[in-house]
Amino acid sequence: MKKDGHIHSPFCPHGTKDKMVNYVEEAIKLGFDEISFTEHAPLPNGFVDTTPTEDSAMRMVELKEYLIEVEKLKIDYKKKIKVNVGLEIDFIEGFEEETKCFLNEYGPKLDDSILSVHFLKNGSRYDCVDYSPDLFNQMISDYGSIDQIYKKYFETLKLSIQANLGNYKPKRIGHMTLIKKFHKKFPSNQSFEKEIFDLLTLVKEKEYELDYNGAGTAKPLCRETYPPEWVIKQAKKLQIPLVYGSDAHQVKELNQGRDSICIP
Repeated sequence: MKKDGHIHSPFCPHGTKDKMVNYVEEAIKLGFDEISFTEHAPLPNGFVDTTPTEDSAMRMVELKEYLIEVEKLKIDYKKKIKVNVGLEIDFIEGFEEETKCFLNEYGPKLDDSILSVHFLKNGSRYDCVDYSPDLFNQMISDYGSIDQIYKKYFETLKLSIQANLGNYKPKRIGHMTLIKKFHKKFPSNQSFEKEIFDLLTLVKEKEYELDYNGAGTAKPLCRETYPPEWVIKQAKKLQIPLVYGSDAHQVKELNQGRDSICIP
């Protein structure tokens, strides 16, 4: 079974307008048996997107249309490929109840979902860790060091895994080393091996999955999967289920990084 469990769509404001049907057709050409559209869910009620372009996720008014479109593709292509209706849910510290309420309402409509950390809470403000090298550089100044950003990221990831987000909480943790997106320009002084292995143990205890994400291989300041191979080896020892995700934001990104990934 060849699956891509992490695909975006024209509903992503920081993606492209490539049609969803074109994603499906290309996935079929590439030999995929199953795909999940996991668009960025609307951010929690009351949370203000702190990115300069305010384009981190789809708007709530678009959600209904998105779900309808994926459901239609699911039916239209059921004889050729399994299409899942999904969302990538942001875990944002301090907005757990709002996220739980959202999942209680929309979780029953989903076949698949991912829980990801993109924003870190720093006092009363929030920073997006993967927006740009310039913003990451500003975070270094605000946090005091690169290592402090990494530390906060892994602490937040732990909170996301432990959080009570209700019965429809996603069971797959998205790109767990996304913090390394700019590591070739801003290298950490630590491996954070203990923190990462502790997180894997927690993922195992919760019986969750990992998004084995190929997008980092195409990022010039990353050039590795999220998470990298040394983390994957430990995940395999723990028998944690791994689900390949291209994290495609345009059709041509389907299958990206898959040649670096050691799963069927």
